[in-house]
Amino acid sequence: MPKLDHQTLLIACIAAISLAMLLQTLILVLIFVAFRKAAKSLHDEAANLRASIMPVIFDARDMLANTQGTLANAQEFLGNAQAMLTRVTPRIESVTSDAVEITHRVREQTAEIQISIQEMMERVRRQSEHLDRMCSNLLDSLDRAGGFVVETISRPVQQVSGILRSAKAIIETLRAPAPRR
Repeated sequence: MPKLDHQTLLIACIAAISLAMLLQTLILVLIFVAFRKAAKSLHDEAANLRASIMPVIFDARDMLANTQGTLANAQEFLGNAQAMLTRVTPRIESVTSDAVEITHRVREQTAEIQISIQEMMERVRRQSEHLDRMCSNLLDSLDRAGGFVVETISRPVQQVSGILRSAKAIIETLRAPAPRR
């Protein structure tokens, strides 16, 4: 079984941490894509709602304009106008009540979406803080490991260097010619 030294352990830790960061980044991208899809769905739903309400409102407005024009032009058509108004009134009330109900539903859904968005933003903030802590811890660990490696390597090198200098001094002393008396 190969011997695990500090450098191998550090490389393994860095690889594990990098894999975790990559996984977190992938999760954040997936959250962003889901959020974007939900926003697009909400936009489409609002467009469909607008497309279905606007014709009803325009039809009701046209009916009222026709009814008022008929009343202004001739009193003999008053009976027919009243009958038509009697027929149109339930529709207008129905359209108005439907519009109120739709508006109420849209407000509820908007409130729910705002709550969901706030929750997602809180989760993203927490994940960002967690990622920041992980990066800070990684950099602190790398700094400590670098200091340890420098200290571990520099002491033996200084000792070997001192031994070599002393050996050199001894050899130079022994090679030097004997002093004249």
